[in-house]
Amino acid sequence: MQIPRNRKKISFGNAALLLMSTTLLIQVLGFFRTKLVNANFNGIGIAPDQNAGVYFAAFVLPDFFYFTIAAGALGVAFMPYLADRLSKSDRKGVWELSASLLNFLSIFMVGVGIFLFIFADVLVRTVVAHGLTPDQQHNVALMIRILALNPLFFTISGIIAAVQQVFGRFFFYAIAPFFYNASIIASIYIFKDNIGIVGLAIGALVGAVLQVLVVFLGNIGLGFHWRPKIIWATKGFRQMLKNLPSRSLDQGIDQVQSVVETNIASSPLVGGATAIGNYNSAYILHTAPIMLIGTAISTAIFPKLNARLSQGRPDLFRQDFLRVLRLMLWLIFPIVVVSFFARGYLARLIFSQNSPEIALIFGALTAAILFRTIYAIISRWFYAQKDTRTPLFVSIFVIGLNVILSYSLAIKFNYRAEGLAIAQSIVAGVEVLILGSVMLKRDPKLFDKEFWGGLLRIISITGFSIVAGYISVKLWPLMSADIGITLLLKLSAIASITITTHVLLSALFGLDEVRPIFRWLKRISFRRIKIDY
Repeated sequence: MQIPRNRKKISFGNAALLLMSTTLLIQVLGFFRTKLVNANFNGIGIAPDQNAGVYFAAFVLPDFFYFTIAAGALGVAFMPYLADRLSKSDRKGVWELSASLLNFLSIFMVGVGIFLFIFADVLVRTVVAHGLTPDQQHNVALMIRILALNPLFFTISGIIAAVQQVFGRFFFYAIAPFFYNASIIASIYIFKDNIGIVGLAIGALVGAVLQVLVVFLGNIGLGFHWRPKIIWATKGFRQMLKNLPSRSLDQGIDQVQSVVETNIASSPLVGGATAIGNYNSAYILHTAPIMLIGTAISTAIFPKLNARLSQGRPDLFRQDFLRVLRLMLWLIFPIVVVSFFARGYLARLIFSQNSPEIALIFGALTAAILFRTIYAIISRWFYAQKDTRTPLFVSIFVIGLNVILSYSLAIKFNYRAEGLAIAQSIVAGVEVLILGSVMLKRDPKLFDKEFWGGLLRIISITGFSIVAGYISVKLWPLMSADIGITLLLKLSAIASITITTHVLLSALFGLDEVRPIFRWLKRISFRRIKIDY
């Protein structure tokens, strides 16, 4: 029986390509947004209370509560239960479970919004940014009050998007962040000459509402039914709530790291609002490849991993997991090499203000790019098996380690904001190492000879890519006068030579990951074109 056109699921390859493409566009827009924020609120003659660090500090608490309470339920802790029902053709169960979770979390998020609105001033002075000036703290608190309902809007859009992904729909989930970024960019020009940096919070609020509306469009044709009711008697709902606290705490602990880093950076010993702005700019730059490779690909494969286990096929689950892990490693290694050698070029191109300091911080974050990308897929190995506790326990340990390292490196050893970045890279590596060890203990045959052989070849090829990147930087060094087209051409040359070396040597070493590229090149090069006479 042929599946109706509007009910066909997108393949993993097409889903990954869609998510990677839209993620790339959204990340570019995000860079542009941050560049504009830095340019308009971080220059000479700008009042201290209009510093870009104020903007970054204002988002810390709303993000913390969103990730702590809701984000743990979205996707990794929620989708396996939806997949179970869908595998049994129980659409009614899918809608009941989705609506119940939506109503349950919305109640919490309304409470969070009220709490943030009332206690914003106290939270800023004691938790987020004790080292900022009184005027800067006032603006941070005012922006938090404007952003108080953003966690609610993100929760609603996240749950709806998770449902759509189970049904194989990724488009509206993929494009929704575009409207969020675009709204903040528009607010820069609308408010910079009147209410100033506080206007960016209004832009973020409007963007969150637009994101919900866009995601809602993806429900067309699915038959989604919302009812203002929480069906506590649903077995899956009760089971999911049991897993929710551990997953939410896992996400929340990660956000504790952000709160601690912002608080440390606000200290005059580290740099205050300027240090907050520089560190967050570098952090956004390092997040781009993680989102592009790690989050996009792991998000695309996660419904399939859930389906494999729901079908009782752990052998295919293992096969798909290893295939995707190798692909992600093959993609991320050359990106890490380019990021490290071209860190100064990237910082100057994307963030014109304070680019030397941002480049220094970003260089220390490049190792975190590799480990966070790996984490994106290995964490889903646990979540697909409905194990949310193991990642939580590991996170508790590594976040505690990160707090100690961040304070020691940034203040005690005087590495300032760069110390925060070094701590990030160290704990990211430790987290992947511990989780990988747990995976091996549970499934000693998980990483087979074929995987280790492929990984060894990828690492060998990366050695040549490092040489190519080093030579490229020596051929086209970054000069103080390099801006605009000159800067872009140098960066393009370094990236092209490094990545081309990686691809060609991958073909020479016979890696499976490179074959689709050459098949595609062969197809477009030798395709016959029909000519009408």
